[in-house]
Amino acid sequence: MTTPTDVRVYVNERGVSVAIGAVALDAVRALFPDQADAIVSGSMRLTDSRGLPVAADIVLTGGSIFRVVPVRERTDDPA
Repeated sequence: MTTPTDVRVYVNERGVSVAIGAVALDAVRALFPDQADAIVSGSMRLTDSRGLPVAADIVLTGGSIFRVVPVRERTDDPA
């Protein structure tokens, strides 16, 4: 029996296999390098499958689902 060397995750509905020990940003970068740069610059953020923000440096587990979304500025002034 062989030991797996990679883990399968999903970013924006696309599957990607990355090395065990990789972080979420690595998976984004493998599929969408421009979006990975935008996460690093702060103009986009990473969320889980429920839309909750997650850190880009979390270690991946198989089957994880992520979405890259724009960062929206909040205003305290009701329109």
